[in-house]
Amino acid sequence: MMAGIKALVALSFSGALGLTFLLLGCALEHFGVYWPMFVLVFYILSPIPNLIARRHADDTESSNACRELAYFLATGIVVSAYGLPIVLARKSVIQWGACGLVMAGNCVIFLTILGFFLIFGGGDDFSWEQW
Repeated sequence: MMAGIKALVALSFSGALGLTFLLLGCALEHFGVYWPMFVLVFYILSPIPNLIARRHADDTESSNACRELAYFLATGIVVSAYGLPIVLARKSVIQWGACGLVMAGNCVIFLTILGFFLIFGGGDDFSWEQW
């Protein structure tokens, strides 16, 4: 039980760090453009295909089409989250420094989402009622 709480605190801290990078890329005085905040949509959408696939997939097969499609869609969402700041910076909508901070935030947030699935999504023995 205590290990789960420590993992939850660590994931919360890393999520806050990632969002701090994103906000710094938008709100610093010499950047001052909030277009990179649209990557929040990708943060919200990225775990949804895997959650749906885990709900509908059979665990008897080593590989199934539902799970592979979910991995493909999640990969497309993650790549889009990295591509949006680059496109905005190439079109001079944001500065390259803001792009770097948003990319750092992307790395931290997506590693946090991966960590959540690795820590809490593995087995059937986990119950949300523990919290």
